[in-house]
Amino acid sequence: MKRIAGVVAGIAVLAGGLAPVDARAADASLSVTAEAGRQKVAWGPCPKDGGQLQLADVECASVRVPLDYRNPGGRTISVAINRVKAKVASGPEHLGTLVVNPGGPGASGRKLAALVSAGLPNGLGERYDVVGLDPRGVGGSQPSLHCVDPDAYYRAPRPDAVPQDAAEERTLLARAKHYATRCGQQWGWFLPYLTTENSARDLDVVREALGEEKISYLGYSYGTYLGAVYATLFPDRVERMVMDSTVDPTAVWYRANLAQDRAFERRHRDFLAWTARNDAVYHLGATPGQTSEAYYAMRDRLRSRPAGGVVGPSELDDTFTMAGYSDRLWPELAAAWSAYRRRGDAKPLVDAFNKHGKTDLEDENGYAVYLGVQCRDAAWPRSWPKWRADMTRLHHRAPFMTWPNAWFNAPCLFWPTPGGTPVKVQGAPSLPPTLMIQSRRDAATPYEGALTMRRLFPKARMVVEEGGNHGVSLAGNRCVDARLAAYLADGTLPARDMTCAAQAAPRAAARKAAARKAVRRAGTKRAGTERVGAERLTEVLAG
Repeated sequence: MKRIAGVVAGIAVLAGGLAPVDARAADASLSVTAEAGRQKVAWGPCPKDGGQLQLADVECASVRVPLDYRNPGGRTISVAINRVKAKVASGPEHLGTLVVNPGGPGASGRKLAALVSAGLPNGLGERYDVVGLDPRGVGGSQPSLHCVDPDAYYRAPRPDAVPQDAAEERTLLARAKHYATRCGQQWGWFLPYLTTENSARDLDVVREALGEEKISYLGYSYGTYLGAVYATLFPDRVERMVMDSTVDPTAVWYRANLAQDRAFERRHRDFLAWTARNDAVYHLGATPGQTSEAYYAMRDRLRSRPAGGVVGPSELDDTFTMAGYSDRLWPELAAAWSAYRRRGDAKPLVDAFNKHGKTDLEDENGYAVYLGVQCRDAAWPRSWPKWRADMTRLHHRAPFMTWPNAWFNAPCLFWPTPGGTPVKVQGAPSLPPTLMIQSRRDAATPYEGALTMRRLFPKARMVVEEGGNHGVSLAGNRCVDARLAAYLADGTLPARDMTCAAQAAPRAAARKAAARKAVRRAGTKRAGTERVGAERLTEVLAG
């Protein structure tokens, strides 16, 4: 997904009433465990649906789970899983099952499993069964949510996300209401049960069906929140847990998105400053002020003259949002911007949008689940004047993301299933120590929110990269990956929270040429694999 945030365990709503967390956990886990114990995962070939990274032999299956955990004998749905099986199948060298999740909500864990298995350092991929799971509603799970035709709803250019008058605001509100209405018409039976808590319970059904007493878990972004909920509900079923790029579980979800707006503004300014430092290459301004002026002048021009008839202001927002996830994309995006501004060449900008910003059927599925989970997990303001006042105030300080992010989430104003009370996340005394990994200038999951999660898990240790990329581990930072490897191997954590230096800033060069130079400088196949893995990880985490 292109917008990420978080939510977690205490008193939560499923379809209706409230229940204390201890009673809920005990009742649901006992009844569902008995049902799951009669399931055995039947592994087989994976469908050729293009949804999985084929870096290794991968096998697939599905597991039935209750739609409503208050009625475990009632209607069931399925969650799709895949596995890269360990080469070390038994004995002390076999480390069990590592479940992975890339976030969203709405992202496919099946797309991450092979990438993680191939990228784990020190041969750990040969010692873990790495399992990816598509949470309920996502990808290969059934049902798989779709609310609109993406070719029609997202036909470019879309209305500008920054409304200039009341009429434009009404148009954007109507789009948000239309999306929510369409989801309710098609999925009214399912939306009340589309929550983070239920996805965590699904994960425990999968654990039981796999025949595992405990599982290890690696979650990125929203996946850290899902993992935190699971650890809160089922602390005795966790072997090891890694949270990478952590959400603030106390801010779900409205306040988390406001925090995101401020963090994306900071990261966008990092990109503008980097572009200014490379003015000899891009010629877009020699100071951050000049590049900022050039960027917003381009955005204003696209209102009346979309690039290639396709990239208007909203498409530009979607494309350059990706710069907040990874600075590896900065040379590519700056080059496209420069070609458009200096030579009037729209093709690189259109190509960048088609690659990084365009919404296809898979993206629409992710967006439908994103909204379904966020709008249901927690209460949202139902007053548009409240939203307008907050966004107007914040837009003055953070113009890059505030309004686009508001409209991305605006269907929650009209969502047919009201939000509930988030689960209260906390690290139970019986939970093993966990590893947290975070970049200090992360835009999608701000550092300040990770500190909140850290306080809720007092036995955790945090490794902070002094950079800004979203998704730190397995992305090329060897200091970070050494800590990850030590923890996954035998539970070893740093004695205290620690920092790792940021990776080098990207070079201002054509993207393919820069990649070739990086491989030549490294002089090893491993370095080339790390770079490819890092770029693919960015794609998976950002959707």
